[in-house]
Amino acid sequence: MLEHGGRLRRAARDYGIPLADWLDLSTGINPEMYPLPAIDPLAWQRLPEDDDGLEAAAAAYYGNDRLLALPGSQAAIQSLPRLFRPMTVACVSPLYDEHPYAWERAGHKLRRLPSLRHALSAATPVVLLCNPNNPTAECVPRDVLLDAAGQLRQRGGHLIVDEAFADAAPENTLTALAGRDTAPNLIVLRSLGKFFGLAGARVGFILAAADELDRLREMIGPWSIAHPSRHVARRALADTAWQSVMREKLALASQRLASMLAPLGAVRRTALFCTVGGEKAPLPVAALAERFARRGILVRRFDPHGLLRFGLPGDESGWRRLEAAVAER
Repeated sequence: MLEHGGRLRRAARDYGIPLADWLDLSTGINPEMYPLPAIDPLAWQRLPEDDDGLEAAAAAYYGNDRLLALPGSQAAIQSLPRLFRPMTVACVSPLYDEHPYAWERAGHKLRRLPSLRHALSAATPVVLLCNPNNPTAECVPRDVLLDAAGQLRQRGGHLIVDEAFADAAPENTLTALAGRDTAPNLIVLRSLGKFFGLAGARVGFILAAADELDRLREMIGPWSIAHPSRHVARRALADTAWQSVMREKLALASQRLASMLAPLGAVRRTALFCTVGGEKAPLPVAALAERFARRGILVRRFDPHGLLRFGLPGDESGWRRLEAAVAER
């Protein structure tokens, strides 16, 4: 089992700081979650049905009806490798560790390469990346990815793109083309956990060609998403007014966070997190993380890559607390 952010209870035990006194910046989840609608009590009693409007709302949101709803994009990450015979897969590294972990467990060999250009040069049947990337915050332009999908299509390969952090910049996403005639070899993963702040609902989507979706549907089985989660997800995907306001808020918040973290070294940002570190960082990742943890601020360490990831504080008190911790020596 891999380590992830959000292990707040363990941090509370390790540092002797009460759970309620922590500022958790370790997950990259929007701290301003989508407002929960009232849920019909029958949703807790009846099995979910797949004609409740969730797929239609998702198709409108993503611009593509070739999709499958899943209990979080994690379900796609774990299932996708089983669609392919054992082979060598190139992944743009570093990336979300669950991806290489799942492919290796399914019997594939992984080549971890530093860029999309290197991955394409490796001539593997599958190239995998996160965009925006987690944890580096790097973002590959849409046209570059489409060109990569075209190159892979010519040699019978697939491009798999995890867009879990892409909702804040929909103009750079590939969801509208995944599995369509123009890019039948393009597979895209999406999640409601990050932008909508609904990680606990466990709702995600995979967009791909029809035959791949059919095979995944058989793997996952019926009733994969709880009835209440489907209800909340449908409302969130259809609420364009909330989405528009939230994109503006996150743009301002991420810029504020990047400016605040600048004294720690080079900063890269997405709408939902900033990553600091690298060769020129003033302190090693472990020392920086320890410094914040002693002040009850939990951040996400990526020790092998010398990176530290910070999510967004949820209120002014959290912002002031982070600012004070950055300023301290």
